[in-house]
Amino acid sequence: MNEKYDFKYIESKWQKHWEECQLFRTDDKADGDPFYLLEMFPYPSGKLHMGHVRNYSIGDVAARFLRMNGRNVLHPMGWDAFGLPAENAAIQNGIHPDIWTREHIEEMRVQLKRLGISYDWDREVGTCLPDFYKWTQWIFVQFFKAGLAYKKKNPVNWCPSCETVLANEQVVDGQCERCGTVVGKKNLDQWYLAITKYAERLLSDLEKLEGWPTNVKTMQQNWIGKSTGADVDFSIEGFPEKLRIFTTRPDTLFGVTYMVLSPEHPYVLPLTEGTEYEDEVKGFLNKLQYLSDIDRTSLTLEKEGLFIGRYAVNPMNGARVPVYIANYVLMDYGTGAIMAVPAHDTRDFEFAVKYGLDIIPVIDPGSDEIDLYDLKEAFVADGVMINSGSFNGLNSNDGIKAVIDYLEEHGHGTGAVNYRLRDWLISRQRYWGTPIPMIYCEKCGWVPEAEENLPVLLPTDVVFLGKGESPLTTSETFRNTACPLCGAPAQREVDTMDTFLDSSWYFLRYTDAHNEKNIFDEEKVNKWMPVDQYIGGVEHAILHLLYARFFTKFLYDSGYVRCEEPFTRLLTQGMVLAETFYREEDGKITWYNFTDVDLNRDDQGRVTKAVLKADGNPVTIGKIEKMSKSKNNGIDPALSIGKYGADTLRLFTLFASPPEKELEWSDAAQEGSFRFINRVWRLVRSVVEDEGTAYAEPGKNSALTDTGGDEKELVFAMNAAIKKVSSDIGDRYNFNTAISAVMEFVNALYKVQGTGAVSPALTREACEKLVLIMSPFTPHVCEEMWEALGHDRSILCERWPAYDEGSLLRETEEIAVQINGKLKGKITVASGLSSEELAGAAVNNEEIITIIKGQNIVKVIGVPGRLVNIVVK
Repeated sequence: MNEKYDFKYIESKWQKHWEECQLFRTDDKADGDPFYLLEMFPYPSGKLHMGHVRNYSIGDVAARFLRMNGRNVLHPMGWDAFGLPAENAAIQNGIHPDIWTREHIEEMRVQLKRLGISYDWDREVGTCLPDFYKWTQWIFVQFFKAGLAYKKKNPVNWCPSCETVLANEQVVDGQCERCGTVVGKKNLDQWYLAITKYAERLLSDLEKLEGWPTNVKTMQQNWIGKSTGADVDFSIEGFPEKLRIFTTRPDTLFGVTYMVLSPEHPYVLPLTEGTEYEDEVKGFLNKLQYLSDIDRTSLTLEKEGLFIGRYAVNPMNGARVPVYIANYVLMDYGTGAIMAVPAHDTRDFEFAVKYGLDIIPVIDPGSDEIDLYDLKEAFVADGVMINSGSFNGLNSNDGIKAVIDYLEEHGHGTGAVNYRLRDWLISRQRYWGTPIPMIYCEKCGWVPEAEENLPVLLPTDVVFLGKGESPLTTSETFRNTACPLCGAPAQREVDTMDTFLDSSWYFLRYTDAHNEKNIFDEEKVNKWMPVDQYIGGVEHAILHLLYARFFTKFLYDSGYVRCEEPFTRLLTQGMVLAETFYREEDGKITWYNFTDVDLNRDDQGRVTKAVLKADGNPVTIGKIEKMSKSKNNGIDPALSIGKYGADTLRLFTLFASPPEKELEWSDAAQEGSFRFINRVWRLVRSVVEDEGTAYAEPGKNSALTDTGGDEKELVFAMNAAIKKVSSDIGDRYNFNTAISAVMEFVNALYKVQGTGAVSPALTREACEKLVLIMSPFTPHVCEEMWEALGHDRSILCERWPAYDEGSLLRETEEIAVQINGKLKGKITVASGLSSEELAGAAVNNEEIITIIKGQNIVKVIGVPGRLVNIVVK
């Protein structure tokens, strides 16, 4: 072994070896129980960021550990390659999205290989490649045939200056990110998938996902938003149609004092056409088009509304109530109309107070502290029904049932279940996406492209103007086609699909990535699915995971897979945080990367002063925040790898924090990881270079009176480390504590290094097992050390070491002693003492007696195998 740890040479050497030997390739028919391990695939932006490094390092540790434990591991990688950035590059720089995307994929593939991630690159997929999106189109056709894909009008973001549809992410503070023009709305015919038909299963099946974090399941529950109540029909004076609303509180129906329609409700224009209210209503509609749905449902939004000159009739008591339109009611929620009970709903109360509308209490809290006839805020809790005719005296729960029975008996409504979840709008007016494989024929209507003609390829003869409709409209060769049913001239759909469709099934394609005849082979997909462990950011907890579950359930119902859920276990890793630095001049903020500044830090490593390298003047130290381009606080992984190596970067990201927690970037901590690897390197080198160190047998060296004890301690440390690392990786993914156990093992080895107290055979065995259990975290250097120790095959092909439980039984053990919760020392006691025995040993220890002299012992708490805490006054 070289004296110096040359990470550049070592990492290049082993990455080349792994690739030449195809060491990470998965054989479907190999021995070992199958295990499907998957990290969420990235968008090919061209550069990995630290979030990627953390995500993929977590997965790689698990993959390597599982392989060494005899599992047949599927660990693939691909690219979520359609999307807006590539199209923007085409508009701004004249680079075709395909060229831009492929170049970025190549860059990121190289970066992932530099990290040493053990991916089976033979199964690589790219969602922008025809051999992938052919099957995305095929799935869409199956949805259409099943009646789950349909088209309807819906408002979209529209920039009048650019004359184009904008995605939500292109609208910044209500303005077009391209030109700054205020964005409006425009109604377009668009395609939907009827995910709401799966709402109940998507909700109820969350209980089966025992390997998912509770917070993720809660987020999905809230997004689906199941609520029970009643559909109620109100008549409108002089209007033939009934107005249906959904309410979770039918017990408050007698308290309705006005109705509210969403301004987009289909009844609004017919109700006001030709009346004195028509112009004012249209003006209100025009004003609202510049507010996002998020703004309109914000609790801080000032409620605004407009009376439209009509009255509805309450079916419970015949009361005549005015009809309003208001900014806080959306068409996409419920029925797009609400009954307003201001005494018992916060938003209704604010609106009623502002516009001087009646407030009628119908639920009594049974407390003198609340004056129902002089409310300062809405009373929203349950209580007893009042002012409700024959229903008076019923508690809220009984009243809900009784009112629903009345509504059903008299034909005014029914009990109902409602979901917050809406059908999935999948149309995008863009080029760089999967073409929707639908054709419009004047005779046959909308028909899918024949399956044998898939894929419908993206045309190359398009013009990227950044204005008008989708670039696909500029290709006459694409638009003009023949009807698959009757052969008549027809027009192709020019919208492309939401990229979430691609990521809703890509994990299935990995099981049979290059099948040209079918979406996948039934035997292969059912061998690997469901994914045993899925790893990715919590920001994908709702939409991506929900859509993936929806797709899997649909394919299960259609007989293509045998699992109803795609992911058995889910790990959502925390964000990577970093310090921020900035200057503000003339109201403009300039953000600086930590590489731009010189820093002073305190003993805890916190920055106390920062000056800009360019001019030596101070910059402001901002908050520690998520790494982002906007704050310029991202750390380029390539710089870290160039300075310390991939193994160091991996070790730091895995050791600095538990995977599910936030990780705060620290250059000093990264340097500490580098020093630790060097320490292990020197240790192994000493064994390789000088295995002839004298060994003092018990009784033959007067300077060493307990060599047997030293050996026993090393054997204990070795087996304790193997047990801890095995458990922390295999059961809990507690990589930080696993690495701590490795470090303790290294300390134990250094304690006996060169003393002659341990036999060369035991020293070698300990070093070999150290390298084995360290290899999932730092694979390159461990391969090099394993080879230096005389082994001629990759460490990944070795079996994970077993531990000897008997060696972990110690006759004595060290116990920490705390006084009032602060560590004051350690005592050596017999192993296996009870709490009471530990307490007695601590208070009778001479050193402890000296420390607590003159104080009264209040309580002594003994924790077997760990510590004693003495509470004194």
